[in-house]
Amino acid sequence: MATIKDIAKRANVSISTVSRVLNNDETITVMEQTRDRILAVAKELNYSSKKKNVIKDLSRNESAKIGLLMGCSQEDEFDDPYFLSIRKGIEKQCTQKNIRISRFVRLQNASNEQSFEDLDGLIVVGHIDKSEINKRYNHNQNIVFVDAPAEIEVFDSVICDLEGASEKVMSHLLELGHERIGYIGGPGSGMKMHEVFESGKTGDIRQKTYESFMKKHNRLNESDIYLDNWGTPRGYRTMKKAIEKGNLPTAFFVGSDPMAIGAIRALHEAGIKVPHEVAIVSVDDIEISNFVSPPLTTVKVYTEQMGRTAVNLLQERIKGRVIPLKVVVPTKLVVRESCGATLN
Repeated sequence: MATIKDIAKRANVSISTVSRVLNNDETITVMEQTRDRILAVAKELNYSSKKKNVIKDLSRNESAKIGLLMGCSQEDEFDDPYFLSIRKGIEKQCTQKNIRISRFVRLQNASNEQSFEDLDGLIVVGHIDKSEINKRYNHNQNIVFVDAPAEIEVFDSVICDLEGASEKVMSHLLELGHERIGYIGGPGSGMKMHEVFESGKTGDIRQKTYESFMKKHNRLNESDIYLDNWGTPRGYRTMKKAIEKGNLPTAFFVGSDPMAIGAIRALHEAGIKVPHEVAIVSVDDIEISNFVSPPLTTVKVYTEQMGRTAVNLLQERIKGRVIPLKVVVPTKLVVRESCGATLN
């Protein structure tokens, strides 16, 4: 069965142009011969009108039915509540907007037969291979990607400003007088640790920003970079390795709160005082970060708002918006005791 993507390829135009032409979008500026070519290809491929975007009048309380596809497992959510908070934001906003999550699928547990094709739209959370999405939902462009790469000329996306968050961490530590700052983190979105070891690169924006910042100040020492998978046990294990090697930096930028909590535990066990001997700053601001000892300085990521924003974007798409949007949610530095700034 032909899709909009098939038509776009045959007609040599973008997917969004095909969608807007087939939906009679009067705001699009396209040459008449291009419009005729798109319609001719659609007819040639027997494109079904049922495959067009479904536009619902939600103002009349007509409940939209959407799917939620998660790239993380339930265990991942337990180890790091980052994605759990995004999901909770999605669920809360759907309740407020009278939108039904008719199908919730975790990719690790999904069968090849599980499809979202009968629904009005789809929210994808976390990195999921494009082929996995295409075989489950390919009949319109009502897809919003959260914390995941997206074709920005086709689909909506919501991300947090991780680069800005990382720059806030590094600037804060530099202002506190730290000249030697280490980094603890994990693989970038969609990567596995064996791929990191093979390529020597994580692809993670936090590490990239850290390295760029340290190079700019002529202070990059690659032996101060420690990598493992994400999660509290991995942060503990990684800091143990750093302690065993000796000659620790005076501060560490840790890529996530759970890893930082594990790292602090390892420092405590070794009798190394935080922040007097080693300062720790991380990213997330999960609830428990304010209750560890010492309370964790971190950059707040508005994960619940990311989930809520995804629902709002998808609702607009279902109601007929065709121009894709990318929303970058800002972050905020939350200073607590683990960095030493509050000791004076």
